Amino acid sequence: MSAFNYQNGELHAEDVPLSAIAAQYGTPTFVYSRAAITKAYTDFTQAFAGREHRVCYAVKANSNLSVLALLKSLGASFDIVSAGELARLQHIGVSGERVVFSGVGKQAYELKMALEAEISCFNVESEQELYDLEKVATQLGRSAPISLRVNPDVDAQSHPYISTGLKENKFGVSIEAAIKLYEYAANSSALKVVGIDCHIGSQLLTIAPFLDAIERVLELVNELGSKGIELDHFDLGGGMGVKYQPDEEALDMNAYASAVLQATSGHKQPLWFEPGRSIVANAGILLTQVINLKNNEGKDFCVVDGAMNDLIRPALYQAWQDVRTIKKTSSANTGYDVVGPVCETGDFLAKDRKLEVKPGDLLSIESSGAYGFVMSSNYNSRNRAAEVMVDGDKHHIIRDREDFQHQISLEHVIL
Repeated sequence: MSAFNYQNGELHAEDVPLSAIAAQYGTPTFVYSRAAITKAYTDFTQAFAGREHRVCYAVKANSNLSVLALLKSLGASFDIVSAGELARLQHIGVSGERVVFSGVGKQAYELKMALEAEISCFNVESEQELYDLEKVATQLGRSAPISLRVNPDVDAQSHPYISTGLKENKFGVSIEAAIKLYEYAANSSALKVVGIDCHIGSQLLTIAPFLDAIERVLELVNELGSKGIELDHFDLGGGMGVKYQPDEEALDMNAYASAVLQATSGHKQPLWFEPGRSIVANAGILLTQVINLKNNEGKDFCVVDGAMNDLIRPALYQAWQDVRTIKKTSSANTGYDVVGPVCETGDFLAKDRKLEVKPGDLLSIESSGAYGFVMSSNYNSRNRAAEVMVDGDKHHIIRDREDFQHQISLEHVIL
């Protein structure tokens, strides 16, 4: 059951009316449900209760400190892709042992910072990165724990911008190249082989691509074993899809777990996962207010105060996210494009949605908990939105709305 439901004709976040949040914090505002995040994480880890495993939440999906602190309290580990994300985790007291570092462009200062934090694993994505990491580890007198991100050339059948497991994608190394690199790492005093990693894409709604990838990667695991290179874990990445559209079905977590456990039953390495979207996407919404309604020769627009700078997924990915009125309506016959004030034709949050609205009404853009605020910007010199966490009948501001002084605080005027 969603954490965002109508009660007495008004949309609530858990037990808090969204109108109350708008009244106190203004709009646009991202609103997250503590209960929904907790349930999504708990459902994931319980699905693999019969096998030693680690759930490494992908920080890039939503990096608010309160979201990270909640997941820390639930026992999560974390998958990072930058030094900034590591700094966020350190700020809330996450130990390096609970961190894995992914990403194709790790810089020397990031490698140094992660080594000094004693993270559990670097997911290495290229031959050059392996050599760079070895160099930094040697300078520090440390041994870097490594896993190679293997690209199995499997089509995730998702949007091309979020497909990562094909040869034409920038991520990972080929299975053929991986063998040589593992042999090199196994013979290096500054590198320690601890695992293997595979992530083929995002928003996968079927199990088959995962199983194809597992089969190909396990062939490599067997070959490495025959060469005396043993692995401590098998990282299956993330990519588990969620329900955005009414006619979609989210990836069934129990079915996914059952299939993965069966496919890996011949290998006893602990399984690691890197979910992000599946933990937070449907635990958040973007709350926005209608500014005006506009008709251009038969085309109807609902202009709201939220925009592509707040939520870029629809413009960037042509992503479909549901739109609901905060006050429940009995009928809606007009099809509106829900657009923002940004000076771009691409500034839309939804297209052709049947809504009964008027200026001043509040709308909820659903499924905005992942890749919402984290991808926002100050385009058109707009202040970034506030973030609020709801917990039962209570609500807490977890990031203040920006103001103009925030925007210009790092700028300098020269004459």
